[in-house]
Amino acid sequence: MSKLSVLILTYNEEKNIADCIESALFADEILLIDSGSTDATQVIAEGLGARVVAHPMQTGGFAAQRNFALEQTDADWVFYLDADERLTPQAGEEIRAIVEKGEAAAWEIKRLNIVLGQMMHYGAHRPDWSLRLYPRSAVRWSGAVHEAAEICVPKHRMQQIMHHYTYKDWDSYFQKFNRYTTMAAETLNHNGKKAGMAKVLLHPPFAFIKAYILRQGFRDGFLGFIMSVMAGFAVLVKYLKLRYWQHNEKE
Repeated sequence: MSKLSVLILTYNEEKNIADCIESALFADEILLIDSGSTDATQVIAEGLGARVVAHPMQTGGFAAQRNFALEQTDADWVFYLDADERLTPQAGEEIRAIVEKGEAAAWEIKRLNIVLGQMMHYGAHRPDWSLRLYPRSAVRWSGAVHEAAEICVPKHRMQQIMHHYTYKDWDSYFQKFNRYTTMAAETLNHNGKKAGMAKVLLHPPFAFIKAYILRQGFRDGFLGFIMSVMAGFAVLVKYLKLRYWQHNEKE
């Protein structure tokens, strides 16, 4: 019988990790790659039967962490799950059936995003498809922030869903906001991109228009408007950080 490992990358996720692990107990193994939590994340995870491997975040960002996770298990199949995500029981049953069938393919699952307690249907946080289930030997990762899976097998879509509790409060939002905009700016800098005035002035409003108008964020009410504004603000901050670093490098 094929072995399935659920891989979870963590950093100070004590508020999320128990519910996350409990939604994945159908797997043969739950493996946490922890990048230096200072809270009770590791203790809680081990208490629920997960195996924890401590590994600092490297310059390769999330892709490097995901590749490291692949090297820590001998499972035939892997499913990547974030600490703020929850698999439904029906999704667990479908994943087990896919693994037992053993077809050489990678599988996408539909995520329903919940922001500050509200299910989002449109805009920047509309439901999305995320490629998560793979034969372990068929995937490698690239990209520091918006990491991408490089696969050598066909892609299919699952019928079941998972829930993504992306932000529970504004404190957690701004913590992630700061971390992700910094990593995004670092990636741009590493790739030789420039933060010219045109990008600083034009890209943020376009990000807002894309989220609020083109992706119909207005249909999610007041929160849809706010998250569309924040989508534009994130682009602005990303380019401001890049511009600041490049200005300092010249000096």
